[in-house]
Amino acid sequence: MKKTKLYLLVAVCTLFVTLSYAQHKRYAIRNGIGIQGGVTQFDIITDNFVTKSNYGFMGGLSASVDIPHKWYNVSYNFLLSQNNIDIAAFSLLNSNEEFVEYKLLTAQLSFLLHVKLIKSNLTLDLGPMLQYNGDLELKDDSKEGLIVASYDSLLTEDISKISNFNVNGAVGLSAGFGPFRLRAQYIYGFTNMLNKLNDEELNVGSNDNKFKGNQSMIAFTAIITF
Repeated sequence: MKKTKLYLLVAVCTLFVTLSYAQHKRYAIRNGIGIQGGVTQFDIITDNFVTKSNYGFMGGLSASVDIPHKWYNVSYNFLLSQNNIDIAAFSLLNSNEEFVEYKLLTAQLSFLLHVKLIKSNLTLDLGPMLQYNGDLELKDDSKEGLIVASYDSLLTEDISKISNFNVNGAVGLSAGFGPFRLRAQYIYGFTNMLNKLNDEELNVGSNDNKFKGNQSMIAFTAIITF
């Protein structure tokens, strides 16, 4: 009788372990750490300046969670980038406008939801992003002293102190097989990136419009997950 109970207990435990293993195998959640890098196209949507988008580069890390039994995956992403933008200016000696190149260094932390369009091979990506960025820096110091277009006396070096903390939204597509993926993303700034300039007491002459601008960035990256 005791042996029968023992055999029954072993059988039940074996069945339980087998079912648990099968369920775990069916719904296995896989975590991955990845590296990514690519190019950016950056601009600021504003009525204050005449701008032209320019190219830059980015790189960083991602931590992804692949959930086979759900209609989505998720990931955390940390990216560093150097972005470039051209802003029109002119000199007192030559009224012809020229585009002056600035650079902007950014650090971005995002949480993305990856909606599965074709399993995990093609996903719609969207989510919020926090950004810290430095000041707008002239790439060529010889362009100091030029006057920003649409202003009478606002100098190119005067507009460097922009807002350093910004909140963005990201949307895009990712495609790939196995550990390799390509991602195209559009990043829009919800916050006023130029707001800090309103506190700088700048000499804007007859143009008294408040500074307002929203970040616009396109990013193309390649991701390898381990």
